[in-house]
Amino acid sequence: MIMDELAKLTTAVLASYKYRYISPELVRRIGARELAVRHDFKEAVKATKNKLHQVGGAYFMTRLDYDRALADLRAAAGDEVAWRAACRQVMALHASTRERLSILEEFYAITLADLPPVHTVLDVACGLNALAWLWMPFGAQTRYLACDMYADMMAFVADFMRLAGIAGETAVCDLIGDPPTQPVDLALLLKLLPVLEQVEETAVPRLLDALQARYLLISFPTASLGGRRKGMTASYEAQFWRWAAGRKWQVQRFAFATELAFLVSCAAA
Repeated sequence: MIMDELAKLTTAVLASYKYRYISPELVRRIGARELAVRHDFKEAVKATKNKLHQVGGAYFMTRLDYDRALADLRAAAGDEVAWRAACRQVMALHASTRERLSILEEFYAITLADLPPVHTVLDVACGLNALAWLWMPFGAQTRYLACDMYADMMAFVADFMRLAGIAGETAVCDLIGDPPTQPVDLALLLKLLPVLEQVEETAVPRLLDALQARYLLISFPTASLGGRRKGMTASYEAQFWRWAAGRKWQVQRFAFATELAFLVSCAAA
């Protein structure tokens, strides 16, 4: 009976335009938890949608027209000034990358300045971060591996990567149930960990245990989506050190106007 209810819930959630491109595995995982704690099926569906909104939907500034965005990028290709402007314009449509635009010129240049050559980058829950490629200190030899819970977004990122000449691949992922394990030089976990913890309290340590990266770039927002700042930086920093406890990490800390970042060397782990 529970499996029948879970199948019905998953179908109901994915039938909604807002959620239809989300990883079905993630929908099932969240839905199973909500069915276990709620007696009313409709309430479980509503709670599942609310959780998916918290971890993904809330970050979209507007409904994204990926075809239009790709057309604008194609029109700007070949002119670096226009290309950078087009990338910034698309990044502004997602809250996470929009918040980084004011520090984009310095964020990657400073946090990744001391790294040895990076041949593989794994961008976990990447959102539209691939469009910041020109601001990242990588070269043609670097492979970019991007994953997120939205299939339509990953299709767009794959199209963008082909247009930009970026080597790599994209994947739709359920970080809770199947975290990535491929060996990489650098994993980007940008403003991800607090969101992941909202889904499941043990998800963050499981992800950190699963990742096979020499370096991690972990960051946190300094304000909520609603603009609240009071105590957030201190709270997230304390949370980071709790997750780091017991791990043989070497850590560099960077504070920016809109983001708190930690570059972690896992070599000693």
